[in-house]
Amino acid sequence: MNAPVDFAAIKARQQAAWGTGDYAVIGTTLQIVGESLAEACDLKTDERVLDVAAGNGNATLAAARRGCLVTSTDYVGSLLERGAERARAERLEVTFQTADAEALPFADESFDAAVSTFGVMFAPDHARAAAELARVVRPGGRIGLANWTPDSLIGRMFKVLGRYVPPPAGVQPPSLWGTEAHLRTLFGDAAAAVQATPRHFVFRYRSAANFVDVFRTWYGPVNKAFSAQTPDKAEALAGELAELLEDLNRAGPASLVVPSEYLEVVVTRA
Repeated sequence: MNAPVDFAAIKARQQAAWGTGDYAVIGTTLQIVGESLAEACDLKTDERVLDVAAGNGNATLAAARRGCLVTSTDYVGSLLERGAERARAERLEVTFQTADAEALPFADESFDAAVSTFGVMFAPDHARAAAELARVVRPGGRIGLANWTPDSLIGRMFKVLGRYVPPPAGVQPPSLWGTEAHLRTLFGDAAAAVQATPRHFVFRYRSAANFVDVFRTWYGPVNKAFSAQTPDKAEALAGELAELLEDLNRAGPASLVVPSEYLEVVVTRA
């Protein structure tokens, strides 16, 4: 019989990983995804919008720019501080609150919409995170998600990392959130409709080596994976990541341009 999964311990390790480096350095490059998601959700002025696992606030800013009443949440306070800096620079009114995606501190049906760009997909307990999203959104409201697919650059990058730092036993891969079938299973009867649209975000860096250097310095999970290796293993990991990037590079030797597929999802709350 398999031992029960200790989600609390896994989450504590994840929280430490995402607090390492500074995700905002990379997160800000993904802003276009938040803008696209806000349009897909057809966000309206004065709607109450919750950004879950908001990171440095891409979807938060997109919703606030459309006049929504936004609450931005993450379990890493330093990331919320980055989002708050960006909101202040644009004179946008946003409420920032530390919160766990699997235990949102809000009443049932508190929001017209909940959104998450490459955030809630990393919650270890998929079913609980999905249930919380559904709980806090009113009937007829929307749940908007942007999730990396299993075959995306990021999905494949995490597979490489998993060969050096094995993922916790019994935890489903985050990239399952990038498959429509998994989403329909997660939301079940809570969804009146699920609209899933494949899209691509294009990573643009000077070279594969530049990408690896930026990610190992600033992107928490990659930073943690490298720090856990011996020098020889770290060199091998860097080589595998660079090889993956070169295989997907469409720019030739002069630069690095790599499309990464994600699923843009709008769930209408039943």
